[in-house]
Amino acid sequence: MTQHSVVDCRNQAVGLGDIVKIIQLSPDFIASFPEEEQILISSMIGNFFKVVALDEDGYPCVMREWHDERGNPQSHVIALDSEDMEKV
Repeated sequence: MTQHSVVDCRNQAVGLGDIVKIIQLSPDFIASFPEEEQILISSMIGNFFKVVALDEDGYPCVMREWHDERGNPQSHVIALDSEDMEKV
């Protein structure tokens, strides 16, 4: 199996541990989440995240954590396409 190189919107290589800025997320992707979580996913745009994993296809994954109305910890891990991120 050949591992492909994942790059950001500026063609910079992105890997585990790198910091990326989310510059966009597709409206269809955001709409795939429950309505009450869509604002949390949308609020990731413009913010910086550490690449915490690589998915089965080698795409970088970032994690958003928050507490729900009862104070319980919640999280989302999302994989990013090249056009969604910029390495910093």
